[in-house]
Amino acid sequence: MSVDVQAPVSADEMMAVEASRRLRDGTVCFVGIGLPSVAANLARRTHAPGCVLVYESGTIGAKPTELPLSIGDGELADTADAVVSVPEMFAYWLQGGRIDVGFLSAAQIDRHGNLNSTVIGDYAHPDVRLPGGGGAPEIALDVADVFILLRQSPRAFVEQLDFTTSLGDNVRVVVTDLGVLEPRDRELTLVAVHPGIDVERVRAATGWSLAVADDVRETEPPTELELQVLRALRTKGR
Repeated sequence: MSVDVQAPVSADEMMAVEASRRLRDGTVCFVGIGLPSVAANLARRTHAPGCVLVYESGTIGAKPTELPLSIGDGELADTADAVVSVPEMFAYWLQGGRIDVGFLSAAQIDRHGNLNSTVIGDYAHPDVRLPGGGGAPEIALDVADVFILLRQSPRAFVEQLDFTTSLGDNVRVVVTDLGVLEPRDRELTLVAVHPGIDVERVRAATGWSLAVADDVRETEPPTELELQVLRALRTKGR
């Protein structure tokens, strides 16, 4: 399949590439649909062929040829090393400490990496009722390292969550469309900006007084190989 690697890099592509680079060969990774699936499959097809992809539906070692539309996609089961029940996935694999990395996202995040995917506004009379935690609270506590992928805006990066769905104790990195934040002294700190982004723009997109590292770097643009593989990844039905 021919792809154009000269086209400008989109924000989503930058996020997927930056997240994928943090997955090591042999990492057991709890994958979600969307950007997490893109990042994990990109890693598996480039620098981390032994990365083990685990989807919440119970598929372990899935190797999809096309990106799934949902965790119930049959190809995940067809290409997996094993398929287990959802209760076993959570009780044995997740709570048993057998998952290295878990991807999460949410409607809101605070400076400590705590997440809200439950409601916007008052819980009893919310402005918006969100899908809820699902497996996120367990993932947040039971994987060794939580990676968060989330577009950055004052609406999402808030001083005070409207509801705490998942705790940020194990958050190791937050990759946004503007840069990269890591916890330092229990507070998310800007450590890198994407090409073309400056620190003041990231500050303006954050609902709290953002901590900024002294040694903020610029993230490396995607390599030609990364773009070739990334843009060749197709989502089923699209």
